[in-house]
Amino acid sequence: MNWAVAVVVAVAVVGAGVGVARRRRRSESGMRSFRRHLDALSPEARREVADRVRKSLDDGPDGKGR
Repeated sequence: MNWAVAVVVAVAVVGAGVGVARRRRRSESGMRSFRRHLDALSPEARREVADRVRKSLDDGPDGKGR
């Protein structure tokens, strides 16, 4: 009888694990996530973010310009 309870518990745990794994959203690429976030912003906020990104690209990786 104890082994039957153990089997039922094991099946329930495996089923719950599979259910959680299937519900998880696939990880998005950084650019896709950024674009989705940007699309959710108001036009004014979107403009500010775009300006900041453009400035950081113009400054270059070391912050000293291209």
